[in-house]
Amino acid sequence: MNVTWTRGPTIGRGSTATVSIATSNSGEIFAVKSADISSSAFLQKEQSILSTLSSPHIVKYIGSSLTCENDRLVYNILVEYVSGGSLHSLIKNSGGKLPEPAIRSHTRQILKGLKYLHERGIVHCDVKSQNVLVGENGVVSKIADLGCAKPVFNSGFSGTPAFMAPEVARGEEQRFPADVWALGCTVIEMMTGSSPWPELTEAVAGIYKIGFSGESPEIPEGISEKGKDFGMRCLKVDPKQRWTVEELLKHPFLDDEESQSIGYLQNTSSPSTVLDQRFWSSCEASKDHSFSMDHEDPFAGYSDPWRSPADRIERLAGDEVTTAPIWDPADDGEWIQVRGNVTGEVKKRVGYGGEDVICVEVTSSSQVIEVVDYWIPDQESLLSEYSSHDVIASSYCNVTIEGNVILFYYYHSVGDRNVLIKKIFRNYNGTRKNILSVKLH
Repeated sequence: MNVTWTRGPTIGRGSTATVSIATSNSGEIFAVKSADISSSAFLQKEQSILSTLSSPHIVKYIGSSLTCENDRLVYNILVEYVSGGSLHSLIKNSGGKLPEPAIRSHTRQILKGLKYLHERGIVHCDVKSQNVLVGENGVVSKIADLGCAKPVFNSGFSGTPAFMAPEVARGEEQRFPADVWALGCTVIEMMTGSSPWPELTEAVAGIYKIGFSGESPEIPEGISEKGKDFGMRCLKVDPKQRWTVEELLKHPFLDDEESQSIGYLQNTSSPSTVLDQRFWSSCEASKDHSFSMDHEDPFAGYSDPWRSPADRIERLAGDEVTTAPIWDPADDGEWIQVRGNVTGEVKKRVGYGGEDVICVEVTSSSQVIEVVDYWIPDQESLLSEYSSHDVIASSYCNVTIEGNVILFYYYHSVGDRNVLIKKIFRNYNGTRKNILSVKLH
């Protein structure tokens, strides 16, 4: 479908894409998700699935295009603009929880969207309130963000750790029951306004507990017995005991007809990507990196002693992730800056052991240290190759948590104007892995 369109204001920005409002020549308003062509594999995968779907319960695909903007080739996906924003925003703007009639209404519509996907052999893999959009009146719910979706029998694991089913956390399988578990977690979100595992704040310990404790998230008090039973049917630890979406649509909790509109919605910006916020509210973790920006295994080149289930959990928690912005415009200061005010060219150099290392030769300002401290590299275009042998000692280290990945930024002074940055990932046994080298001069 050919659509002539004009890009409007950006409503979301993250490490894999930006989301903007756009208008067609005919006046239609829609959302456009964009990324440099060199780092658009994630978006292209989403397009390949979304373009095959047509359901009132799934955000509508309009088209895709390539544009040249500021001498860059950009890949774009055009999707329906859902003006009410995300279900997550609706919960937040409704005092932190929804009344039971609203929970019932949204749950019913999410189930209808999942039923449509499952009938076509597709697992969403990242069901949560941030990935459900609501109409302006707060009634219509549509599943969005199919960036993690996959055919049911494809390998690989992805999603948000706090919403992962136990079998996914253990690295066993991610099929239709995993979406049902995530739906149960989303129902808890609507009941409480918080994570289904509010007590868990550390990535590895959290995923380990989900995978091996045999526990389910606690269903809060204050909901009807039918609602509690519905949640329990979704959150069975054994995936074979979980109800299917077809069975859940017939559950007594959803029997009541929608008898009232939800009138407390406050308009917010409408997100439609996997881009989210912080670790427990969002983080993609891909075992085989089939949807990751660099399509590389961060542990390639190392011997892999991880054979136990616990080690597989550690590996899942340690894979490269994609984090995203907070969609509330008032929180603009917390958004991730995808590109900083430094320019340069990507070069391939020979690293230790004869391996190629991707580096960036960057001309910086005199405030080189200040620029370095606040610059987040464009990982999508740079993390295509790395050396597994270049291990360094540090003269200064700044540790940050980005999703569930620990990032070590090492700064080395080489004269007055030269600084070498080494971005290191530390895996389970403490081994350091060089992911990115950037030379400023």
